[in-house]
Amino acid sequence: MKLYTRTGDDGTTGLIGGGRVPKDHVRVSAYGEIDELNAVLGWCGCAAEEARVQRLQHAQHQLFAIGAELATTPGNTARPSFVPIEDAEVERLESWIDESTDHVPPLRNFILPGGSEGGARLHVARSVCRRAERAVITLASSEEVRPVIIHYLNRLSDLLFAWARETNHNQSQPEIPWEPTHPQT
Repeated sequence: MKLYTRTGDDGTTGLIGGGRVPKDHVRVSAYGEIDELNAVLGWCGCAAEEARVQRLQHAQHQLFAIGAELATTPGNTARPSFVPIEDAEVERLESWIDESTDHVPPLRNFILPGGSEGGARLHVARSVCRRAERAVITLASSEEVRPVIIHYLNRLSDLLFAWARETNHNQSQPEIPWEPTHPQT
């Protein structure tokens, strides 16, 4: 089987369950942002310890399910070939956040993204996650999106922030507080 089909050469793409939409359709943008986030999580795994890699991969599987759901024709009642995420996945992320924040000092101010290689990658993933969340919210303003998807993305970005802080803490990388500066006169 060839990788290319040429069916998208006209600027459209097919949805799961049938139908075609322009490649710049709000639905395609939403699941495209999810795909980018999934790739960034894979990149984060390249600089993470094994236990974190397993959790990153778990999140990647959930993002694939979210992407598949968003790529499905609205109103398609056929049984999906994937298991849609449920509230239990949001709760899992919350438990991971609580676990991670127990290992770092309380946050007292805004911090600059960065630190160690792994911490910086997680900060990038957090910002990509927020962008994906915004794209899904934009889609939800015009088409039905299950609220659990937005909840999951919101919590995932919090988790990525917590993991960035924990990674930097574990590698003795100090957090750099944001200090508002005033123009010199």
